Amino acid sequence: MASVHESLYFNPMMTNGVVHANIFGIKDWVTPYKIAVLVLLHEMSTTKPMALLDRRRLNKLILPLQQGPDLTLEQFLKIVEECCLRMVNAVKLKLLLMADGELQDMEHFFTILPNAFSDSEAFKTSVVGLFMRQMLLAYNKLSFSQVYKLYKSLQQYCHRDNQPELSALPAEDMELTSNEDPSADHIDKDELDTASLHQSELRSDETRGPLSQKQAEYFLARQAYLLKNDENKAMSPAKLQDELNNILKFNPDFAEAHYLSYLNSIRVQDIYISTHSLLHYFDRLILSGGEGKSNGDEGYGRSLRYAVLNLATLHCRFGHYQQADLALQEAIRIAQEANDHVCLQHCLSWLYTLEQLKGSDSVVLTEDSVKIAAHFCLPYLASLGIQSLVKQGAKQGMPANKLLDALRGTDIMHWKQSLSELIEISLAQTTSIWRMYGKSTMARQQAQLLLNMNSLEPVNFSVQQNNTEAFAVALCHLAELHAEQGLYAVVSDIMKHLKQQFPPHTQHAKLWMLCDLKIQFEKAMNDGKYHLAEPHVTAISALNSTEGLYRKAQLLKALNQTSEASKILQQLQQQCEKSKNIEMTIRVMLASAELHWDSSGFATALPLLLQALSLSRQHNLQSLTSETLLHLAFTQLMLGIPEQALVLVQDVLESVLAHGSLIDKGRALLLAARCQMALAGAAAQEHRLTALEQAVHTLDEAVVYFSQLDCKERMRDIHYLQARLHHTLGNIAQRNKCSMLFRLLDQELPSSGMTVVSHL
Repeated sequence: MASVHESLYFNPMMTNGVVHANIFGIKDWVTPYKIAVLVLLHEMSTTKPMALLDRRRLNKLILPLQQGPDLTLEQFLKIVEECCLRMVNAVKLKLLLMADGELQDMEHFFTILPNAFSDSEAFKTSVVGLFMRQMLLAYNKLSFSQVYKLYKSLQQYCHRDNQPELSALPAEDMELTSNEDPSADHIDKDELDTASLHQSELRSDETRGPLSQKQAEYFLARQAYLLKNDENKAMSPAKLQDELNNILKFNPDFAEAHYLSYLNSIRVQDIYISTHSLLHYFDRLILSGGEGKSNGDEGYGRSLRYAVLNLATLHCRFGHYQQADLALQEAIRIAQEANDHVCLQHCLSWLYTLEQLKGSDSVVLTEDSVKIAAHFCLPYLASLGIQSLVKQGAKQGMPANKLLDALRGTDIMHWKQSLSELIEISLAQTTSIWRMYGKSTMARQQAQLLLNMNSLEPVNFSVQQNNTEAFAVALCHLAELHAEQGLYAVVSDIMKHLKQQFPPHTQHAKLWMLCDLKIQFEKAMNDGKYHLAEPHVTAISALNSTEGLYRKAQLLKALNQTSEASKILQQLQQQCEKSKNIEMTIRVMLASAELHWDSSGFATALPLLLQALSLSRQHNLQSLTSETLLHLAFTQLMLGIPEQALVLVQDVLESVLAHGSLIDKGRALLLAARCQMALAGAAAQEHRLTALEQAVHTLDEAVVYFSQLDCKERMRDIHYLQARLHHTLGNIAQRNKCSMLFRLLDQELPSSGMTVVSHL
């Protein structure tokens, strides 16, 4: 069939508008490489004494050799050698004798080939038998001149001498229909050049002809699987596109190649080629007869509405929400006219997804989608809808037990239906929920459970684990949790693994990029190295503008540029209230309260802190609740109410020590010690020494956490307080030791203007 877009592709099978041959109409043809495979099969059949392990390895090797692209003799022998050294010598000897002999030796080989398998049932039913019969049929249909050219190609194949050999004969010599269509036009060999198919040691960069149908299907299936499960092992975007262009050059109507081109273009965020390939996929699907009368008169209409739906999803991916909405409405209209409930359900799923991306409330749409999906027995869409409701519920402050009960119910269905992708998403979402609610121990457990889970997906092409977004999210959570505990060596190992599994050009690389930048920023801020934190702010802003603004405000506040920091925090709070980002809203309130401490006084910070406390409790955010209570306790301490401050600190101390980061643990203990010191000053003489000793013990615990983070500014302040306490208690040796440590840190760090910290 002639292409309807002939100007876009060069078709060497077409001249003057007439198609003489379709390369994928040919099932297979004989090449020197396939002769080598036949020799291997023949030797395996005739060689009886062979180790069981060697035979098992060779049996596993047969199918990839048959379906894969043609390899050079050196590559072919290397693969066989890894399985059985004895066999590679026999195959090499047989090929060299055939190539160094005469034409009748090759003819004799094809004559005796069926004899080794004629008595075997496998010759009639197995894949090996089918392959052999196809090769025999293809060879028997060749004319004498074609057999002679095949023999010459075999000689070049066996004696390459680092010269480019002809690994596949020209199409007009090899095609099975050549005897029936002698008028077929000559195809120049230069037009058949193609790049390699593999991105491994098995690849062959030599010139070769077009792929057979099975080779093309195997190549597309392999690359599509790798793009889904392990993009790092797939071919690079440029090389994969070259291979697809070569396949489409010989058959522009090959719909699957257009779809793989669409997936490949998404990797590099190419909106033009991805749209072009997606539309051509559905065009070719109709032209190839894929939509026949099995769907009644709906063949064309079905492809049309799913094409529009996929176009809407493409625009969603690129952030073109207006275009996506228009395409989605068109898909809904066409599906309603055709009364296609399944397509309508897919449209509804993307409709609530689009509303979420635009920042609108889509709970009602999501609930309707779940009900209808369950009614039409679409478990995948129903589970996605429930997971979306759980995500929205978490943002709205629903209790964790209700959310986890909903996820547990869907997990049961996932395991029954073997929906491993949704199981991974559920575990990653559970990790995020526990992390958001401040339960770091449970978050680590869920992340480890996901990473140690045996995937239900069939593991092919040496793929050991699915490199999906869920795995990236879990690993990023683990990296941040380890960074909070000061385990930066472990963080470095996790980041190294993330960079290997999700290279910068992959679609999920932004997750670990943002995670790494936030960790580096926090580490620089804890170390007091603000000049190192400043470049990270720019990089974070490029990936996430909200996070970038918050980090910029933190940096300006640390540099005592309060007016600039206040402006940024006001702008950020307006954005967060508009987008209903509760977590960031609370963090902005806490940062604004700290600015009030430095400028207008501690009393003016109380309304902000009380509002933040109300929001955090309303949304069950335990970590933010603890942090807000620590801010309130510090405010009360500075306002002269140490009794109430100590009560607040003791209320949250257990939660902070169990789930908080090292910096939070140290800050809480330092604040508790300062409250104890303030109370000791007003206590009676007989209780004063006991209170001071208790404060010294609390400071000793706090310095352990700060020393693990190498937070020198905090350690300097603690050593100052320790020296004062030991002086009061009369511990001269301990006082001198703490004084020396303070002096060393004070000389190393820039002067802050005051010794005891005036901030939490």
